[in-house]
Amino acid sequence: MKQSKKTPKITDVYRLLEAEFGVVETPLTFSKPYELAIAVILSAQCTDERVNQVTPELFRTFPTLESFAKAPLSAIEKKIFSTGFYKNKAKSIQGFAKMVLSEFGGEIPKTMEEAITLPGFGRKTANVVLAEIYGVVEGFVVDTHVKRLTKRLGFTNKTDPVQIEREMMKITPKEICRNLSLYLIFLGRKYCQARRTFCSDCPLSSLCPSFSE
Repeated sequence: MKQSKKTPKITDVYRLLEAEFGVVETPLTFSKPYELAIAVILSAQCTDERVNQVTPELFRTFPTLESFAKAPLSAIEKKIFSTGFYKNKAKSIQGFAKMVLSEFGGEIPKTMEEAITLPGFGRKTANVVLAEIYGVVEGFVVDTHVKRLTKRLGFTNKTDPVQIEREMMKITPKEICRNLSLYLIFLGRKYCQARRTFCSDCPLSSLCPSFSE
């Protein structure tokens, strides 16, 4: 890809993506706060589409946090096998359920400091859950799409998600962090994929420094 344009203003990127995608919601389906947390844990190294195929039956089988906490690990593993890394994910899910019940009275904590103490919770998971459940924005969600696109747009040359998050927080108004991250995820899926780009159709073609004619 040729590099011919300067790094765009974050607000200009946001404006164009808002016009393209409008109101956005997390692509993970859930009906209870803890279900979103479990879905995000399952989404590691797995597509949201696959997670959404697995969770309806998972949540029917284990309808409460208590049921996740008390279930044999093998029973959870069986239900989430197709998401990959199922043994580690099952341990994280059960550990999460037990800790939320024992340490936080059955409610997911509302701060980043507390949330990242939960099994299966890194900053990405905590950022998603805090923003979607409580409207609390303490960071910037960095998944594989965001990692790729922030580099292509020239916002960062970092590869570590924590460093990328730190740099994005410096240049992004807090009130648009949640939506911008989702916009970048949707953009990465539709136009700016890892192995293929659709630059001529992309809403950011007019300002992207990685635009390819």
